[in-house]
Amino acid sequence: MNKLSRREFLKRTSAAAFAGAFFPTLIPSSALGKCGTVAPSGRIVFGCIGMGGQMRGHRDFYAGSPESQVIAVCDVRKSNREDSKRDVEAISARRNNLSGYKGCDAVEDYEDVISRDDIDAVVIATPDHWHVQIAIAAAKAGKHIYLEKPMSLTIEEGRLLADVVNKTGVKLQVGTQQRSEFGFRRAAEIVRNNMIGDILEIYTDIGVFAQPKILKEEPKPEGFNYEKWLGPSPWYPYNAERVRSFWNGGWRCFWDYGCRKDGDWGAHHYDIIQWALNKDDSNPVLFCPQNTDGSKCRFFEYEKGPRVYINPRGQNGGTKGHMIRFVGTKGEVLVSRGRIDATDERMIRGTLPSGCVRLKQVAGLKEDLLNCIRTGDTPLCNANIGYRTAATCQLSAMALRLNRPVRWDPSAQKIVGDPVAQSMTSRVRRAPYFLDA
Repeated sequence: MNKLSRREFLKRTSAAAFAGAFFPTLIPSSALGKCGTVAPSGRIVFGCIGMGGQMRGHRDFYAGSPESQVIAVCDVRKSNREDSKRDVEAISARRNNLSGYKGCDAVEDYEDVISRDDIDAVVIATPDHWHVQIAIAAAKAGKHIYLEKPMSLTIEEGRLLADVVNKTGVKLQVGTQQRSEFGFRRAAEIVRNNMIGDILEIYTDIGVFAQPKILKEEPKPEGFNYEKWLGPSPWYPYNAERVRSFWNGGWRCFWDYGCRKDGDWGAHHYDIIQWALNKDDSNPVLFCPQNTDGSKCRFFEYEKGPRVYINPRGQNGGTKGHMIRFVGTKGEVLVSRGRIDATDERMIRGTLPSGCVRLKQVAGLKEDLLNCIRTGDTPLCNANIGYRTAATCQLSAMALRLNRPVRWDPSAQKIVGDPVAQSMTSRVRRAPYFLDA
């Protein structure tokens, strides 16, 4: 161990665990601090890329956890990266009782984070159109990844990233954090174990955004690399509304950078539906816009499975005030963040009977990634799951944009009988921002 760097040790132990080797302990006692805390030499080192509002919780967790540290932050906005550098150093100083600690670099280009040998993992919380390019570069450099949802901008990109992650063996966690919450996990277990019978239909509310609009050109602010913010997406004149953080819309309103509400709340709720139906390795087969087949709202259907109604206000009772409502032949389970209801409360509060399916329980997805890096376990929301959930989001949005049904073959991973829809599974990338997969 004295001849190995901390990074090389983590790389070797993770690779060995990935190959199926067994280690009685992955962290020697010499790497532990007092009272069982992890010494700096044993911490997993992170770089954070995309320092907007969504990154704040990730940044603060990995900077403050005794098992990890943050030594680089990256953003195309100078103010974002400098503010984050200050905050990371303050958190690190408090954790280590080191007044005036300076140990975090602030850079503009993500390549300067990924190329560092002293960084083990990255958190990526950029707009969606940058997710896959940065994540592929990180995986090929041997970095583990926490990637905000949805995993990809397009179906093609998602497949490429999942393949690279599977080939390299790095750990990738997609930030669909509802899987770590008790209510969503228990709702999925209730459905998986047939406790409300066969599932007849599902209702989910993902909300709506204002329609994208043409924006007039405005002066670009100092300290903002707008060219790199646009990256592979089409060029447009700068306007603050286009690049605004996604709270209440912002860049998420535009198709160029995501798939609007399907890639926003849909990425969370469709993920739980996939999990509950045991469809993590598949997708629905039919996606329909509003007014199809007499429906008052959009929907998608699984093969030999239920129909999922999207924003079903006024349709068969809708979600009854919840985020997701599962309707079965023997009852219902309804779930939201911090709240779960069912026709029989004993399904929620009681212990699952012996022999029931029990889904993986984690304190949180950020903690789960740390554990998986050290042990070689598979993250709760891994790249293969992230690809399927993102594809469901993208196909749902595709039917909305085309205003016609779209059929999907989950096994072949192709659109059925619609060349125009098939062409939408990828997008033209602006030079020089091409994928290197």
